[in-house]
Amino acid sequence: MKFAEIQELIAQIDQSEIQKLELDFEGGHILIDKRDIADQPVQVTGTGKETAKQQEQASPALPTASAKALPESAKQATEVKANTVQVKAPLVGIVYLQPSPDKPQYKKVGDHVQKGEVVCLIEAMKMMTEIKSTSSGTITEILVANEEVVEYDQPLITIIPD
Repeated sequence: MKFAEIQELIAQIDQSEIQKLELDFEGGHILIDKRDIADQPVQVTGTGKETAKQQEQASPALPTASAKALPESAKQATEVKANTVQVKAPLVGIVYLQPSPDKPQYKKVGDHVQKGEVVCLIEAMKMMTEIKSTSSGTITEILVANEEVVEYDQPLITIIPD
């Protein structure tokens, strides 16, 4: 299955009523779970199976207490996001949070970063691209995992500017 086909599949699932899709195919395995989007990333792994299966499940309802508390927490999240800057991926590839496996991570949550300082690398077509901070400030979130595949314009790191 090609990357473009996977992207198209994700887009179609996103627009449908399907809550969960698990697909095994020659050379891979895909699991898409929309039930809890914040905690369930799309997973693509390599396997040798050639079977496909699809499951639709209803999304769990929010308890009444959580539904009442949601607007206040969403308001706070919006306020925090308004004061932050995101470093975004300039290309599709594999992100590396450290210069090599035996070296420490470029930056961690809570570290101060200067504008133009390298915060990670993205590998695409055997080429390494340094991703630099777009502003000076303190890192509040690292939104990707080491060696994760990232999309164009995907947020990688959140910074509170100085």
